Amino acid sequence: MRRRVVITGIGMVTPVGIGREDCWKALLEGKSGVSYITQFNPDDIGLDVKIAAEVKNFNIQDFFPDRRKWGSMLKEMDRVTLFAMSAAKLALEDAKLDIKDTDPERVGTFIGTGVGGLITTTADYIRLMEQGPKKLGIRTVIRLMPNAPSGQIAIEYGAKGRAKSDSTACASGLDSLFDSFMYIRDNRADVMISGGCEACLNSFTVASFNNMMALSKRNDDPQGASRPFNIDRDGFVIGEGAVILILEEYEHAVRRGAHIYSEIIGGGASCDASHIVAPHETGDGAFRAMREAMRDAELEPHQIDYINAHGTSTPLNDERETLAIKNFFGDHAYKLAISSTKSMVGHLLGGAGAIGAAAASLSLQDQKVHPTINYINPDPKCDLDYVPNQQRAMKLNHAMVEALGFGGHNTVLVLRRAGA
Repeated sequence: MRRRVVITGIGMVTPVGIGREDCWKALLEGKSGVSYITQFNPDDIGLDVKIAAEVKNFNIQDFFPDRRKWGSMLKEMDRVTLFAMSAAKLALEDAKLDIKDTDPERVGTFIGTGVGGLITTTADYIRLMEQGPKKLGIRTVIRLMPNAPSGQIAIEYGAKGRAKSDSTACASGLDSLFDSFMYIRDNRADVMISGGCEACLNSFTVASFNNMMALSKRNDDPQGASRPFNIDRDGFVIGEGAVILILEEYEHAVRRGAHIYSEIIGGGASCDASHIVAPHETGDGAFRAMREAMRDAELEPHQIDYINAHGTSTPLNDERETLAIKNFFGDHAYKLAISSTKSMVGHLLGGAGAIGAAAASLSLQDQKVHPTINYINPDPKCDLDYVPNQQRAMKLNHAMVEALGFGGHNTVLVLRRAGA
């Protein structure tokens, strides 16, 4: 018999807020976290993209106040790991879960990231070239490795089950949640600390994405730059942050009186196998991931009420994701509420799917859907209900979360309202 898996904790470090309550409130109110880049000066290298979705007012001391602790963390951890550690702490506190009160060998840590400690990688490479090998820090490797967030979280909380990092570009966070869901369902763990994180806002990353013509250059209107499903969308806004969820086996959560946000009831994944960055022209890969997830959840298409879409604000993604939804859901596609969290937080890359799952879970709990903001000039090819500009109260029993990544990776989760 397959075991049931529920979400009992949500930790969020995002461009629109830190902590579940502040972040969710901002999303419902349609607040944008996009602003001018402060972590470096784009003009220094002649970069014509000057906007990003940065995490504001982040201090590791706020989460780990002991000076010796945070001092050591700043030396040993890249910004991406600091985000993940902070979000994990928030998630465990939200779940009211102390790993010491359960079997630590039954607690795993799966954290996705697209690129890992890229800020460390680029900065230390420059140091190597300019100052020579003896000036390279002894902590470079442990700061840059993509599995650092999962390893450091496991060490901090004594989680002795499996720890790993999924790296499937923008599907990384949702892949980690999908893997965690199956790990608990297959009786390999009782609790999983899982989600996604990214922190690569430096000149190297932004210039690289910009040269691919992937980024919005709407510098005169930062908060209006991320505009999924609009005909005048011109690219995504790069973001940063971490969202960590606590997944538990249902009976384990009930025994300790945990609050349950939602239940994960199915998942699916596929590869386009067609192009390294462009989604399949018919949306085939996303279609097949949806089909697998729905089969796994044992639901019919008409039972889905809401989709938290990938919705990047790029010309190809939004058109082809819409096509995939219409191909799979048929006439029901026009009855779905669909929204893009990226319209507010930008694209968190490896953290994107995790914040989508958190938003969908909170939607199921509160029976409210956050808007797709900046929805002003609809694209005729994107003709579904994207919950334009204002939150919506509605009856929700089932939600779908989509994450589509470079490499052709497509991952989908299906959630059910607690008690439904």
